[in-house]
Amino acid sequence: MARKTINKELRRAISNSRRLIEKLMKADGNEAETRRRVERIFEKVMGYDVFKHLSRERAVRGAGETEHVDFAVQLEPGPDAEPAIMVELKRVGVDLALKHLKQVTSYAIDSGCEWVLLTNARDWRLYHVEFGQPPKTQMIEHWNLLTDDITQLSVKFEAISYKKVKRGSLKGLWEKATVLSPDSLLGALVGPDSRRILRRVLRKNTGVMVAPKDLVSGIQKLLNENAAIELSKIKIDFSEKKRRTRKVAKGKQAPTKQEKLAISEPPSDTGTTQT
Repeated sequence: MARKTINKELRRAISNSRRLIEKLMKADGNEAETRRRVERIFEKVMGYDVFKHLSRERAVRGAGETEHVDFAVQLEPGPDAEPAIMVELKRVGVDLALKHLKQVTSYAIDSGCEWVLLTNARDWRLYHVEFGQPPKTQMIEHWNLLTDDITQLSVKFEAISYKKVKRGSLKGLWEKATVLSPDSLLGALVGPDSRRILRRVLRKNTGVMVAPKDLVSGIQKLLNENAAIELSKIKIDFSEKKRRTRKVAKGKQAPTKQEKLAISEPPSDTGTTQT
């Protein structure tokens, strides 16, 4: 696969940001120092105007007392602008933990914001919050500024850059994550079209035709425990529609039983897979 080409300015900005955070990590910088570096990354790498697009200590009013999120990313200036991403910031030397995610997720839910970014300037984790009872939080992207390849970092940072977010990149990220979710992929893998193709390939390779249920059982044995559990939740329809009988044109002789066996394809394995 060809490597993505990034411009020199973006490469330099990411390299400079990496050096800044490496120095900050060695100095065990505090949260205020970490915030200044992160704001600079938003400005130099992602193209945000720190004063217009980063709302510091934004008030969040939930069921309890008023709290303040570290800052909210917004596309328009002003205290009443709708937040696009809620950002929870931790000191550079603090490892990100589940409690930090729960904290910023509660802020996002109270504000009606679907996106959460958790970072300590080293690790960056982007989550989508799906409102419901109970709400669901799913990690969409994650990257490490100090260890990941700069080309890959450019893709990750660009996805949440000012220009991309303004053009609707967050919606695209969520749609991609939904399509590639375990239940979606597993549903496609054991769906009627995939089953038909896999059975044909297996017959070609081994000379043995396996039943659809046996095929799905074999796939399940290949999966890890979590994936196998997800597959077990999927309702698979193994019903088969009757094959249409082809009419033989006048003057043509119908194929013999042996000829039919020689040219026949695997039995139709149609049906619907519900996820």
